[in-house]
Amino acid sequence: MVKGGKALELKYTVSGFIYISVEDDCHKVVDAMLETDYNEEFCIAEGFDPDFIARLMEAGFLVMSINISEDEPYYILLPKLHLVRSVLHFDRLHIKRSIRRFLNNNLLNYELKADSDFDLIIDGCVEKHGADWLTPPLVEAIKKIRNDKNYCAYPTSFALYRDGNFVAGEFGVICGKVYTSYSGFYEEANAGTVQIILLTRYLKEKGFSFFDFGMPLDYKNSLGAEEITPHEFVRLFRG
Repeated sequence: MVKGGKALELKYTVSGFIYISVEDDCHKVVDAMLETDYNEEFCIAEGFDPDFIARLMEAGFLVMSINISEDEPYYILLPKLHLVRSVLHFDRLHIKRSIRRFLNNNLLNYELKADSDFDLIIDGCVEKHGADWLTPPLVEAIKKIRNDKNYCAYPTSFALYRDGNFVAGEFGVICGKVYTSYSGFYEEANAGTVQIILLTRYLKEKGFSFFDFGMPLDYKNSLGAEEITPHEFVRLFRG
């Protein structure tokens, strides 16, 4: 599965996690992980250089972070390649009857805005869910990647409005024809589900390959998401 030359020799921490350095070819790291059937979801990496994080994203990692110090904060990266990945193919979207009435009610005046309110949404995710993995240096790096048009990875956001009021939003990363969801939140009941459904329709209309949900959860399965292996995900991700 190794492309473009000899196989990459993986490096491991004393606790058995793969260590990815700034100098590594992130695509070859993924190839080597699949070849060796690495049985952990997380790798370890250090440094918050936007170029490095963008390369991790472009290789298919969902990039997370954590503070490992109880004293002065010391943050590391946790690039994640899920052992089970949740993806939604557009023709499998399932909409519950209880949600259809919200979508079909013209009086509700829902409007999905693409690539909108990015700072509001990513900062709102931190406020709603905490900074356990969406740490300050990672947020800063993601914002820098978004503002640099030279990367293939593009952090973006989707905001749902009802009657002109913000009711739900999420942010994620576009790589090629794949959108990977990172986090989101909603301000009123059912708005989060409506936002996901409208986003799915938007991605299909714009020619995306599939909707990458990341970690499997029951509500994703109820929308028609499929749980796949890392090998299958990487094949689909690379197109």
